[in-house]
Amino acid sequence: MNALERIRRTAALERCDRPPVIAQLFAHAAVACGRSMEEYLGSGATAAACQLEARRHYGNEAVFAVLDLALEAEALGGEIQRRAGTYPAVKRPPLAPDDDFARRPIPDPRAAGRLPMVLEMARAMRAACGDEALVVGLVQGPLTLAVQLLGMEPALVLAADDPDRFVRLLDYATAVSEAFGVAQLASGAHLALVFEPAASPEVVPAGLFREMIGPRVARLFASFRRAGALASWIHIAGRTAPLLPWYRRLGADLACFDYCVDPEPLARADGESRICVVGNLRPLDFVTGDAAGIARDAAALLRLFEGRGGFILSSGCEIPPEAREPNVAALVRTGLAWNGAAR
Repeated sequence: MNALERIRRTAALERCDRPPVIAQLFAHAAVACGRSMEEYLGSGATAAACQLEARRHYGNEAVFAVLDLALEAEALGGEIQRRAGTYPAVKRPPLAPDDDFARRPIPDPRAAGRLPMVLEMARAMRAACGDEALVVGLVQGPLTLAVQLLGMEPALVLAADDPDRFVRLLDYATAVSEAFGVAQLASGAHLALVFEPAASPEVVPAGLFREMIGPRVARLFASFRRAGALASWIHIAGRTAPLLPWYRRLGADLACFDYCVDPEPLARADGESRICVVGNLRPLDFVTGDAAGIARDAAALLRLFEGRGGFILSSGCEIPPEAREPNVAALVRTGLAWNGAAR
């Protein structure tokens, strides 16, 4: 059984030889290959080569066609601040609260800004991996992208003062992500992860997610399924226990859960509340911890979900670029070696 088939079966809540292990490596792939962040973020070919080399180095079961979260804002004319050794940030958002969001053009992922670099990554990695390992694309969720396009404070003020206009902003952000995700799938990604950290219950009320964000996430999943996605994957950071029961209703197959979420209720979940979960080692531990601790925590998760199916060993969020290589290796090695003797 190869990595892709193992992930496919696990996402469908079927049992297989062992849980998949996916180290969520974005720009750390460059660091592991001795390349700079600037090289990784500036070339789709270089970024793809780094991802493939990191997979060979660690044995990871997925590669990520992911650069940074400023791509869409940049493609729409926003001003981006590039920072040495870290991800760029949106310095001046491309939209204003009084814009007519319904008339704004959707950027063409094949031509706008650095969006084509992500498509180049997906093509190169799918050509190299075929259907042996998971090629993961990424789009920002409706609220997260709305915040990038308008700014956090203006977006939240708009939500409070003019809900109808805020809904049009969310619809626009959803359309941008939909076009970008479909293009990634057409370029070779097996799925497009919907990354929605701004919808964390620690940022906005859970009711806002259920009423305004969730239906638009469901629209993304439906569109991606029509485009041939292997599965639907959602990531929301923080204490997401109040949201987890809603994910299945949106059409999600895979759900990240952060280190601050208790894994035991998820291991006991059954019926409609059961979903394939991905996590949940603490990302900072890959920077400040040691390999023995990572291996211990990974083994504890594997034991907890033993025999359940529907579990992918991973970190709760992206492993930081500055992570220590032995710590990343310990995560993957523990997952790959999990068998009867290891328990």
